[in-house]
Amino acid sequence: MTATTAIVTVNYASHRLLATNEALRQAQDEGLHVVVADSYSSAGNRDAVAALCADRGWQLVPLAGNPGFGSAVNAAVAALDETVATLVLLNPDASAPARTLSHLADAVRADQAAIVAPRIVRPDGSTWSEGGDILVAEGTTRTAGVRIEQASHPWLSGACLAVSRPLWERLGGFDDDYFMYWEDVDLSYRCVTGGGRVVVRRDLEVVHDVGGTQGGGRAKSDLYYRYNCRNRLLFASKHLTADEIRGWISTAPSYARDVVLRGGRRQFLERGPGPLVSAARGSWEGYLRARRALR
Repeated sequence: MTATTAIVTVNYASHRLLATNEALRQAQDEGLHVVVADSYSSAGNRDAVAALCADRGWQLVPLAGNPGFGSAVNAAVAALDETVATLVLLNPDASAPARTLSHLADAVRADQAAIVAPRIVRPDGSTWSEGGDILVAEGTTRTAGVRIEQASHPWLSGACLAVSRPLWERLGGFDDDYFMYWEDVDLSYRCVTGGGRVVVRRDLEVVHDVGGTQGGGRAKSDLYYRYNCRNRLLFASKHLTADEIRGWISTAPSYARDVVLRGGRRQFLERGPGPLVSAARGSWEGYLRARRALR
């Protein structure tokens, strides 16, 4: 392997998205190495991903189970040759011309203390993320209308971001505790508090088919509800003061309600109380971690 930049992507039962992803198809023309961490979902999916990687010349990192998004990314990076010095993380349902990813890699080569993300848009061209802010007093995060340069606690979406490998290794990669959701908030927070920067390149765009790995549409999975509620309090337990943790605990019910309503009200006709049960379970798991931190 001679490429010094790797596109890192995680597959979980979404090999068809990998096969049609424009950036991944163009990667070799840009001199980019592609590494796919395949979290096991079924023998059929594993075989399909293995065949796709063999056909495209991509590196496959087959995982025994499903360790979660952050852990799968960590495993993919650990499997890379030591000559790879720049990482570009890309979701299977996020795509752009491969040249865009090369520009992101160039940006972190020029500023190795920064994590850099593009402007991420929906398929209709509307902005999905230009970075976010952690609102500590309110116990939540915000992306709408955020100017990351003015954010008090800025963070970047893990759907697409670039980072130098030395910075990645200094930060320890994603925190394995999160499984999915909030690991990108945590990584950004550790980067900034450790003296690094998070930067958005608004001249570079990546299209994110939000929810594509979950089948699309407004409906969310039970894991979405559980881990968004759990990991909010997990983040608080790891990084905030005792008074701030107590504040986040007190607003957990209202936060859980808001998270569940992201899936719309119609879901209750189709799924009954399942989303509420998942949010309650996650909130309880997060509460236990937060209480442990307070003790």
